[in-house]
Parts: sequence; structure tokens; C-alpha cells
Amino acid sequence: MAFSFLRRIAGSDDRLDTIEHTIAQMLDNDLQAYSLAVSALIGDARHADVRDEVRRTDFQVNEGERAIRRSLVVHASVAGGLEVPGLLVYMSVVKDIERVGDYAKNLLDLSRDGANLGGYPSWRTTFADVATFIQDTHETFAKRDANRAREMLISGDVMLDAFDDGVSQLVSGSDDQDAAVARALAYRYLKRIVAHLMNVLSSVVMPLDQLDYFDEDPEDRDKKARPHA
Repeated sequence: MAFSFLRRIAGSDDRLDTIEHTIAQMLDNDLQAYSLAVSALIGDARHADVRDEVRRTDFQVNEGERAIRRSLVVHASVAGGLEVPGLLVYMSVVKDIERVGDYAKNLLDLSRDGANLGGYPSWRTTFADVATFIQDTHETFAKRDANRAREMLISGDVMLDAFDDGVSQLVSGSDDQDAAVARALAYRYLKRIVAHLMNVLSSVVMPLDQLDYFDEDPEDRDKKARPHA
């Protein structure tokens, strides 16, 4: 779909190989930053012990985004370089990957403010599920596995609905357990992480004009942008 034409346009190109490698490293760094932030939020590590590493790793993600943008500008300007559609696809993908690191820092900030969700077994499962989603996004994007991407977009929507339901229960008072504010914020941060990863996956199965639909709530998306099983 959005990426299907890139190699036909550029052929074998060292710049594209470098961009792909940098994207892979950005996703690895996102997973590391997220995992460290979660370890502090569930009480398996102290905030002070992981803070610097989370921020250093997120800085590397930001540096990767800037490096890719510079490379794309150069690539698009040379004879036979990447055409505008390909440039736009890569720009969209790296923007979403960069945002994942930002929300990992938001999760870390909850632990700084004293939140500890380690006493909720369901949260450990939820955090682990999102970590798996990050890793699977990495593998699916790298392989341009359209079938797997469609499956993940569907399961991602299930996760987004679950996060919304969790917030609704907290707001309505039907969930009256402790740490309501921290849990509501964590739901929102996790929703944004999954939604941005879904945007990355959309580049595997959607045409260029339908990227970035998956950080919208399902009912707000254009029906044409919904994946088909």
C-alpha cells in the first residue's frame, strides 16, 4: 500500500537502508524507554534509578527522527531520489514513533509523583500487552507484513476500547479503587502509545491519503480507512 512503491522507485539505495535501520532502532528505544518507565510505575524499580536512562533513550529517539528527516531531504533532492509520496510516508511514520517515547516519559512522571500500580495484577498484564504491541509493530513494519498489520489494527482497536472503558469506569465512580487519577492518566497514555503504533502499521496496509487515521477514535475515522480482515 503506502510503502509498496518505494523500492520500485529507489531500487537498492544505501540511504533507504540507513533510514530503515534508524526506524528499527527508534522502535527498540521506544520499547526500552517504555519498559523502564513501567518498571518504576509498578514499583519494580525506583524512579530515580531509571529516570536518566528513560530520558537518554527518548533523546536517542528524537535524534533518530531528526536524522531521518535530514536524510529524506537529501534523498529527495538528488537525481533519481525518493519521490514526494515516499518522503511523506516516512515523515508520518517517524513522527508517530517519536510520540511513543514522549508517552513513556509521561508514564514515568506518574511514578515520580508517587503512583504505584504494582498492586493491581491486571495492570501488569496490561503493561505487558502494550510492550508486546510495540515489539510486534517493530517486526510487522520491518517485514511489511500486511496480513499481520491488519490483525494488529483490529486488536489495537480492542485495546483502545478497553482503555476508554477503564477511564469511563473511573469517571462514573463504578471503579472506586485507589489511585484513580494515576490509573486514568495511565489509560490515556497507553491509548496514545497504541494509537501511534497503529498509525505506523497503517503505512503497511493503507494508501498514502489514509495514513494517520488510527489516533482518532474508531467512530471518528473515515470508514474507508478501516482495515478489512
